[in-house]
Amino acid sequence: MKTRFVLINTSHAGNVGAAARAMKTMGFDDLVLVAPRWANVLRREETIQRASGALDVLNNARIVATLDEALDGISHLCATAMTPRDFGPPTAAPRDHFEMLLKSELATQSGQAPDADLVSTAGGQAGVAFLFGSERFGMANEDVYRCHVALSIPTNPGFGSLNLGAAIQVIAYEWRLALGGFAVQDATTERSLADAAQVAGMLGHWEQALTAIGFLDPAAPKKLMPRLNQLFNRAQLSPEEIHILRGVAKAMIEAGGPKR
Repeated sequence: MKTRFVLINTSHAGNVGAAARAMKTMGFDDLVLVAPRWANVLRREETIQRASGALDVLNNARIVATLDEALDGISHLCATAMTPRDFGPPTAAPRDHFEMLLKSELATQSGQAPDADLVSTAGGQAGVAFLFGSERFGMANEDVYRCHVALSIPTNPGFGSLNLGAAIQVIAYEWRLALGGFAVQDATTERSLADAAQVAGMLGHWEQALTAIGFLDPAAPKKLMPRLNQLFNRAQLSPEEIHILRGVAKAMIEAGGPKR
């Protein structure tokens, strides 16, 4: 589904860069600025620094004079308004609303009747826009009234203040999650496991070491070595860890040997 982030009357250049960064991390790139404070905001140094490499989003971003221009081709409008109003669209948590929105879209594509509250999303080419107001005043009432929903990020009731970049990141994350999300990428490489021969060799080395320090009596070993075998099997040792344990065994043998 086409997705657009619309920033209205943004006054801080750094927030535009932060918005680009937040969008790119979640795989979105359609950014429109409505009458920002700075006409050259997309090229300002603070914007570029805060974008932290999301320069393609900035390069593709558009600056327009009116909200009407920003919403061209969009059918479903989501306000992000924390301030309660006595009139306007229903308020919903992002995750709940996105679930309903996508269910309605799937129903439309399968030929079923969409949810009446979300009928504006009908059609395979439906687009959604997330609208964010100025840092100081938020969204104007008349802009909120145009929207189908007012998204409210569930926050601490005693302190719900989010800066613009953080709010965009949360909405972008929730929307990406609703669309299927991205796979988690491992922070470390997959570890290899030592084979049975390596484990057996290490255990033989440890048997010598434990005998050398007097911990194991070869005449009455009981079940010490089989139990250690089970312990190391549960540990799923890597070849590097086998090497470390053999180094420990070597040091034990040297320490338990005859004194010079």
